[in-house]
Amino acid sequence: MIVLPLIIGIITGIPTGFLLRKFKSRLAVLTILIIMIGATAAMGFFLNGLMPAPVLNYMLMGMSFSAIFSNMVSEEVLQNITEYFDPILSFSMIVVIANLGVPLDYKAIGGAGIFTVVYIISRSIGKYFGARLGAKISNMPMEVQKYLGFTLLPHSGVSLVFTGIAVSALGKSRHEYAVIIQGTIAAAAVINEIIAVIIAKKGFEWAGEIGNRRSS
Repeated sequence: MIVLPLIIGIITGIPTGFLLRKFKSRLAVLTILIIMIGATAAMGFFLNGLMPAPVLNYMLMGMSFSAIFSNMVSEEVLQNITEYFDPILSFSMIVVIANLGVPLDYKAIGGAGIFTVVYIISRSIGKYFGARLGAKISNMPMEVQKYLGFTLLPHSGVSLVFTGIAVSALGKSRHEYAVIIQGTIAAAAVINEIIAVIIAKKGFEWAGEIGNRRSS
């Protein structure tokens, strides 16, 4: 589930890095990335089909793949790659999040109930005190120690992607658990995107990163 996806990403990431060193035009970069991303996914689908059950994590394949070639090219080349590929990446993220939301049973959000409350509280405590502990160990300024955790509270598309992975894995064998997970995360995402964004903004204000600088 973990090691094999990392190996797949390394196998496709190394030749991608060499190719991106050699070809630097926009068309060449996009062609190389699209082909090699497709090759990475194809290897994952093929090997997943050989497994007794589909268990390979495609997100880890992508992380390994991109980490390998990103460290094989110069900073300037990497900036160009990011600029060229950003429109495709943005569109892809919209497709992924829309795909996760389409099958969502919105009645599950209301049925999540206590699970949503526990999840939001536990996640908030973990984010705040985890960030505070890490900042203290790293000898960060007091503003970072006190307020960094608040800025980490908003949800992101990553949680929805992992929710999709969990629901897919549980869908057939433990459907009732899949419904609970999907409803809990969806409800928490909706609530957090309303409340946590405001708290995150306040965290930046309390830390003096916005507001005071703007007026000065």
